[in-house]
Amino acid sequence: MVSKDQKVNLPWVEKYRPRTLEDLVSHDDIINTVSKFIREDQVPHLLFYGPPGTGKTSTILACARQLYTPSQFSSMVLELNASDDRGIGIVRGQILTFASTRTIFKSRFKLIILDEADAMTMDAQNALRRIIEKYTENIRFCIICNYLSKIIPALQSRCTRFRFGPLAPEQIMPRLNYVIDEERVQISEDGKNALITLAKGDMRKVLNVLQSTWLAFKDVTEDTVYTCVGHPLRRDIENIIKWLLNDDIKTTYKNIQELKTLKGLALTDILTEVHNFVLRIEFPFETLIRLLDKMAEVEYRLSQGANENIQLTGLISSLQFAKHIKPPE
Repeated sequence: MVSKDQKVNLPWVEKYRPRTLEDLVSHDDIINTVSKFIREDQVPHLLFYGPPGTGKTSTILACARQLYTPSQFSSMVLELNASDDRGIGIVRGQILTFASTRTIFKSRFKLIILDEADAMTMDAQNALRRIIEKYTENIRFCIICNYLSKIIPALQSRCTRFRFGPLAPEQIMPRLNYVIDEERVQISEDGKNALITLAKGDMRKVLNVLQSTWLAFKDVTEDTVYTCVGHPLRRDIENIIKWLLNDDIKTTYKNIQELKTLKGLALTDILTEVHNFVLRIEFPFETLIRLLDKMAEVEYRLSQGANENIQLTGLISSLQFAKHIKPPE
């Protein structure tokens, strides 16, 4: 167990990582089910999937700590991450060797954790399915991934699947307040709301942005949070919308370019926030459809690496176009 003094230099994400199943802040139904599996010694092969920062790895590590004593942990648990090579060679070598060797703890199965398994090659996944069947008496697998579609159906059918959804704000807030109290962070209510809005259900992102903002500014507010991650401020987006809807193309382009240069903003982030804002404006139905279609096209081109300046003029023209569409009679 790591003492509090030894944790001083750790990132807050690791410092406050839940160590027991009771410490986990969400997915009570999954945790209760897995706890029952452990209590009744009926643990199946597990497949955890869902977005990053939702507690998948923390859950299985907490389960492993419940299953094994600290002295047994290193010999009974094999954890492989995406940073490790996980081609067919590792499956036939390291994983097969670990799975096929028995230990002196006869009554206990060993645990193999394959984190970020969607990075495994198809050949490796196909080699893995036979190992899972052959050594079930001796081993349990926990496969963790972000995208279920990248895991072959043969592996999915051999595991009990659990989906870890994004965390709700009311689940994040108690843990966030705990970290704030422990670290004595000066934070405003709008700062907390900004953290939760930016994170979109990712607990890891909440703590990372909180720590970065605290170290950079020593005072966590909505403005400092958005400034720290280079996200447009609400008032900046309001100004951009005002320019888009009221000024001509040249003036709008000049103003937005100056703001982008001054604040170091990315057009993708501006587009995302403008999209949220546009949905709250009462455009005629026909106008809104065309506008969203044009904005989606700009966003797609940006994702393909198109020139930001040209796409900015595309965004401006889509709003100018929307202004001049007459609603149907």
